[in-house]
Amino acid sequence: MKTRYFIFLSYKGTSYHGWQVQPDSPTVQETLEKSLSLLLGEKIETTGAGRTDAGVHASFFCAHFDSSVLNLQNDKNLKFRLNRFLPKDISVNDIRKVRHDANARFSALSRTYKYYISTVKDPFKEDLSWFLYGELDLQIMNLASDELLKHTDFTSFSRLHTDVKTNNCRIFAAEWTREGPMLVFTIRADRFLRNMVRAIVGTMVDAGRGKISPSMFAGIIASRNRSSAGISAPAKGLFLTDIEYPPEVFLK
Repeated sequence: MKTRYFIFLSYKGTSYHGWQVQPDSPTVQETLEKSLSLLLGEKIETTGAGRTDAGVHASFFCAHFDSSVLNLQNDKNLKFRLNRFLPKDISVNDIRKVRHDANARFSALSRTYKYYISTVKDPFKEDLSWFLYGELDLQIMNLASDELLKHTDFTSFSRLHTDVKTNNCRIFAAEWTREGPMLVFTIRADRFLRNMVRAIVGTMVDAGRGKISPSMFAGIIASRNRSSAGISAPAKGLFLTDIEYPPEVFLK
């Protein structure tokens, strides 16, 4: 019987067509699996905690894989060797043994995303934030954020024609903060729909510019109609920053 592991990594998504393997396009999953297979001497297939879209980043990501090699978490050189093989925009941070039924996607209790909007032109943040000229009203945007916690059906912010069975999510927290010239939206939920955070941010920018009110934002959610919402914010400003798992899935 093979041993299951969680592998924790971070990546800059600029050069990749998202996490999941795509035909004829570079992806994080494909790049990681090639390095793992080479170093472990067996074909390794990973299952990610989710599917980040093309250009989206992850400062914290998790995938699981099965290997015939025992106690990989005790191999102090494996992480170093993996990071030598991987390109500079992907980094492995930890490998931990887990229960055989642990699943990087379905065992997760919550996920946290952050979206970064830069209010000044900064060449060093060009690939990592959305530069917007003009002031945004954070107070209004936070009133809109409060509306998210009152709903569970987020069809209005979901990509159309996906294969998901439900558009229901439980949002635990949503807030805008200011960090110098950067506006940061933090949202934590049990699950996210494809394109959901970017659609929420794009619509909230309309609120911040005075185009819609918080009550109109609530109406957009209730409409369950994607065409009622605003544009999707660019992928480059979005980061997956945390995934919460129950402690009991991890083994020593």
